[in-house]
Amino acid sequence: MTNTETILKVCRNFGIDGKLKETKALTDGHINTTVLAVFENGEKQEKYLVQKINTHVFKDQDALMQNIVNVTHFLRKKIRASGGDPERETLHFLKTPDGGLYFNDESGCWRIYRYIDNSYTYNMIDSAEVFRNAGESFGKFQKLLNDYPSETLLETIPDFHNTPKRVENLEKSAQADICSRASGVKKEIEFALSRKNKAGIALTLCEMGEIPLRVTHNDTKLNNILFDADTHKGLCVIDLDTIMPGLSLYDFGDAIRFGAKTAEEDEPDLSKVSISLPLYEAYTKGYLSSCAAALTRAEIDSLAFSAFLMTYECGIRFLTDYLDGDVYFRTEYPEHNLVRARNQFKMAREIEKNLDEMNRITKRIYDEIMSKNGSLC
Repeated sequence: MTNTETILKVCRNFGIDGKLKETKALTDGHINTTVLAVFENGEKQEKYLVQKINTHVFKDQDALMQNIVNVTHFLRKKIRASGGDPERETLHFLKTPDGGLYFNDESGCWRIYRYIDNSYTYNMIDSAEVFRNAGESFGKFQKLLNDYPSETLLETIPDFHNTPKRVENLEKSAQADICSRASGVKKEIEFALSRKNKAGIALTLCEMGEIPLRVTHNDTKLNNILFDADTHKGLCVIDLDTIMPGLSLYDFGDAIRFGAKTAEEDEPDLSKVSISLPLYEAYTKGYLSSCAAALTRAEIDSLAFSAFLMTYECGIRFLTDYLDGDVYFRTEYPEHNLVRARNQFKMAREIEKNLDEMNRITKRIYDEIMSKNGSLC
């Protein structure tokens, strides 16, 4: 637990005045340490999120923060130009008095951004409407960044969604078998390797120029959207640490992987694991309502497949970590990563079975939107 003295010292180094009235640790995140700090300055109350960056995961803090600050600055201009509220619709990071994007001392590497009040997040999807709103938010995020020069972004986690590379890593881990676990997961390894010809499809489309390189969030879980407490609509996309150049398919596919499933990702009873077509339809409607015309036809045609690709990739990552001795993902019991891998592979099989119907749903929604509204983005 980070103590109050440390939080106050960090805040002073970002030029924050006033009396520190309250601190509260926020535990939703799994990577960084986050504390809500409430200051009183005269009759005015100000709230900040003080965050200790995990430098084991994010080794290049300059690249990390340059990406985030440049993208949020771009978003602020776009939001202001469209009549929105940039103070609430994107994150606002503070700088130190000398212009620094983060502060380093013996306690760690720190950054601060303004707290967006009167908002909330969801950790679980409790209705199709919530998931539709999530799709609309991530679609809007993609639309706003449509003309951002993605080539100027730095790759903070190399090969993050390079699925062929993930397959290659699995093969190496299975061969090395440092924990003597490979013999017990032959079926899972076989499943992964039997589909390796699908791993490079999205990257090949990009290399052929049919799918453009874009700004991607790369962690499109439901709890990375702030919802407005009054309107209950998506307000702001948060957790921008994995902002990098990538494919729109990564963000769409990972959102479906996380949100359109019928069971939690560590559910051991695989009979409960499947793809919810109503939730897939809800998210797709929201997403395309925001950014249909900004996407290429190849992107539209690949949306359903991206759900398979990201689920398959995630299963490979869990299985690789299991073979390596559970060194990346936090686990609660020895078989946890294996349970997760089996869960994701079952979900991937269910998506394969339903892929034709998912493609029909996507095409119908896209055609309806484009015929009704013309160019939306």
